[in-house]
Amino acid sequence: MNVMTYTDARNGLAKALDKVVEDREELVITRTGREGVVMVAQEEWDAIQTTLYLLSSPRNAARLRASIAEFDAGEGLEVERVDEDYVLK
Repeated sequence: MNVMTYTDARNGLAKALDKVVEDREELVITRTGREGVVMVAQEEWDAIQTTLYLLSSPRNAARLRASIAEFDAGEGLEVERVDEDYVLK
């Protein structure tokens, strides 16, 4: 996790934005006497939100965890997305 002061972030905003996107790592921006904020790339944020949504239902979360365990045990099939279609690998 990268950490930067508000002043440094303000003075080097374009560079900070580029680093967050390129590294795919969050940037914590600290502020004196105030709560800090976290900057993440849009694709990372979207993935986090999707994960939270999928895990928000206990039933769906259990199904996902069972599927992951099945795959890890070598019982699943890996697929690859090609455009809007999925094909077996």
